[in-house]
Amino acid sequence: MAEYKDLAERTVATFIQAAIGAMGTNSVMDLGVDNWKMILMAGVSAGVAVIKGWAASKFGDRSPSMMS
Repeated sequence: MAEYKDLAERTVATFIQAAIGAMGTNSVMDLGVDNWKMILMAGVSAGVAVIKGWAASKFGDRSPSMMS
């Protein structure tokens, strides 16, 4: 259960970081990207984090980290 809590924390953090990065870059550089597209991109980033964490937990030491 602890590995899922860690994976959930990493997924939420990835989503927030990707959303802040995309929106910050869009506002500073005036890229003209719609907000919903930036949120979608953050969601895809979070999905990739889930896949990476799942793979690391299956093939590593049962932790979502590839470095442990």
